[in-house]
Amino acid sequence: MAEQDKTALIRETRERFEVEYVPAKTDKYDSRDLERLQQDDTWVENFLLWRHDVVDDTLKMIDESFQWRKEYAVHDLTESSLPKWLFDSGSLYLHGYDKEGHKIFWFRVKLHTKDPKTQFEKKKLVAFWLERYAKRENGKPLTVVFDMAETGLSNIDLDFVRYIIGCFKVYYPNYLTKIVIFELPWIMNAAFKLVKSWLGPEAVNLLKVTNKNDVQEYISAEYLPPHMGGTDTFKYSYPPLVDDDFQTPLCENGPLTNEDETESKEEIDIDNKESLDTNEEQVPSSKKAEEAIQHISSSIICPLANHAEQTPKSEECDKLDSKTKNAKKALTTFKGPLLHISPAEELHFGSKETGEKKCLIVLTNVTKNTVAFKVRTTAPDKYRVKPSNSSCEPGTSLDIIVSLHGGCAVSLQDRFLIMAAEMEQTSVVGTQELTQFWKEIPRNKVMEHRLRCHVTESSKPSTLTLNENTLNIPAKSNEDLHLQLTQLLQANTRLREQIDRCVWFQQLTLLLVFLLVASTAFCFYLLYPSSS
Repeated sequence: MAEQDKTALIRETRERFEVEYVPAKTDKYDSRDLERLQQDDTWVENFLLWRHDVVDDTLKMIDESFQWRKEYAVHDLTESSLPKWLFDSGSLYLHGYDKEGHKIFWFRVKLHTKDPKTQFEKKKLVAFWLERYAKRENGKPLTVVFDMAETGLSNIDLDFVRYIIGCFKVYYPNYLTKIVIFELPWIMNAAFKLVKSWLGPEAVNLLKVTNKNDVQEYISAEYLPPHMGGTDTFKYSYPPLVDDDFQTPLCENGPLTNEDETESKEEIDIDNKESLDTNEEQVPSSKKAEEAIQHISSSIICPLANHAEQTPKSEECDKLDSKTKNAKKALTTFKGPLLHISPAEELHFGSKETGEKKCLIVLTNVTKNTVAFKVRTTAPDKYRVKPSNSSCEPGTSLDIIVSLHGGCAVSLQDRFLIMAAEMEQTSVVGTQELTQFWKEIPRNKVMEHRLRCHVTESSKPSTLTLNENTLNIPAKSNEDLHLQLTQLLQANTRLREQIDRCVWFQQLTLLLVFLLVASTAFCFYLLYPSSS
């Protein structure tokens, strides 16, 4: 649909709702919802999209949604306004992502007990989670997982299931990507058709019935618990809330202290040295390979003779290579409307054995204006981000160093959120200007991108580890390693072919020897009777 047509539909929806519904039902609506309807284009557009741009149907949907929001006091739902036992039960929570990067809303059915007396409070809990997510993610869709493993008759509550589906069908339009039902009990097979009818024809394709064999088509093992065939060791507990709560990381643009300060200064000096030496290092790959081979040969032939001379230089190169490996630029890039972000999806940290505790995020401004950015993380006590709140000039790139703090370990559940917004002013931007800018910028003008953490385990035995830096060899890139692996596989194939030929010749030789022995024996047999 053309932009002008979309704008016209949004305007018509607002005007008609103001005239046809508001006067007669003012007391049934929350004034905050009416205000948002007039200001938030994305919200109105989601209602229109869910009703296929039919304004009459959209108005009815908005009316029903607004009355529900007033009845459940959605704007005023907070953690303290709900009973603690609701959160303690662990039946509903947000955690993890599906393969498309959508947040997962879990409903652990076996932890839910059907009880009419507490039904309203439980429905409020659903509203709490959805509204909390909607405010923070501004329209990003969700994946709902009905985990029905070990479910009994006392846990099955069709009214509650219908309510959850209705929330996405009416109250939070365009928020649902799919509903994954895990291990549907046989007793629920008849009710499954009823659930389909609740979704309606426009959303029935979003329903995915799975088991342990095929659930990973939608959610990777990283975010599946062991009973679903996954490797996620997450266990629900309360407090605190188990949602990804992005916060300011340690040392945001501030001074670093103690050993961290010294380490950071060394990193900056090394990074500057690397940038100055980049052009000198751009030699032909064949020449670099030849020099590396010669160096390996000389190091292996006479390591003892050169040990005393090379020790200082080796230590210096060890230090340099370890830093560059830990802050190596990624090959994948997320291309957003304001910033290109590399890496696109994962920050690769090393395990405790490898000792790699740093990653590099590269931001590239692709607009004609200055772009302000902030970096947030779900584990603010574990990571230092430098810088975490700054700006990027038009057409330039900026490096962000993410490092583990102290003896902390990386978790696969750790997440980073990069928020970016375009600034109109072109003058130098300071801390105060950035603070004021983030207070005033509308949420719908903020670009967001998430990165997850990945731990790269060492595949070499600890007792037989050969450090490349002890041979004064620069750290290999992924492309170099891939090329070497390809060459090794090719050499292995040629060797296997040669072995097969040798085996064939051996078999042929044995056959000929056998025939020769048999012929000789037969000749002796013929000659022996004649001589006797």
